[in-house]
Amino acid sequence: MPELQIATCGSGPALVMLHGWAMNGGVFAPLVARLQQEFTLHVVDLPGHGRSADSTIALELDACARQIAARTPPALWLGWSLGGLVALHAAQQRPDSVRGLAMICASARFVRADDWPQGMDDSVFRGFADALARDYRGTIDRFLLLEAQGSDHVREEIRLLRQQVFAFGEPSQRRLIEGLTVLQDSDLRGGLPTLDMPSLWLAGRRDRLVSPQAMQLCAESAPHGQYACIQGGGHAPFLTHADEVAAAIRQFAQALPE
Repeated sequence: MPELQIATCGSGPALVMLHGWAMNGGVFAPLVARLQQEFTLHVVDLPGHGRSADSTIALELDACARQIAARTPPALWLGWSLGGLVALHAAQQRPDSVRGLAMICASARFVRADDWPQGMDDSVFRGFADALARDYRGTIDRFLLLEAQGSDHVREEIRLLRQQVFAFGEPSQRRLIEGLTVLQDSDLRGGLPTLDMPSLWLAGRRDRLVSPQAMQLCAESAPHGQYACIQGGGHAPFLTHADEVAAAIRQFAQALPE
C-alpha cells in the first residue's frame, strides 16, 4: 500500500499540517516559511492529493488519522478545512498523538442541520459532486472562488489557490468526491466536550464556507477551547494574512503543556 507523503522540515516541537479539499501540503508554504525555525513541520498530502495521488489509503477520517499518527511523533495538529476534520478526529480518537489542536476555518460539522444552522446547505456539496463529472476543472475553480470570496485580498487568494491546486497533477474525480462526502457527512460535535488537549479555533471573519459563529460554538464546547478571528480573512487566511496566522499558532503552541 503506497504510503501518504509527509514532507518534514524545520526544528523544534512537532507540528502536523493538514490541507483542505482538492489542495496539497504546498498550500501551507507561507506558514512553513514563518514557522520552520521554531517547529519540526510534518506537512501531509492527504490520499489522492498532491504527492499522495497514488496512495490507496482511504480518504476517510479514521484511516487518515491512523496513518498520520503512526508516521509522526506526538504533535500539535493543525488542520485547515477538510484537514481540520481529520485533525479533530485524531484528537478525539487518538489523544496520545495530539498534544494540541489548531483548527483553521474548520468546524466539527460543515453541513447545516436543524440544530446547526451555522453550517452550509447540503446542496452545495452535492452540487459540486454532481458537477465534477461534467466540468472537472470548472467545478474546482468554482470551489476556489467560493473559498476566496469575502477575503479582503480576494484576487491574491484566488491566484495562490489556483497556482497550488494542480501543482502535483490533477486529483482524481473519485478522490475529490470522497473528500466532498467527508465534508458532507461528518459530524464530530459529540466529541467536543471530551477533548483533553487545548484547542485553537481560528476563523476568517469573511469566510463563506465555514462561519466564524460555528467555530466559536465549537471552541465553547471544548473544555480547553480558544477562539480567535482574522478580521480580514476569508477561508484561507494563511495565504493572505500569514503573519497573523503564524503569530496565533506560535502563541497557542507556547502555552501547550509539556
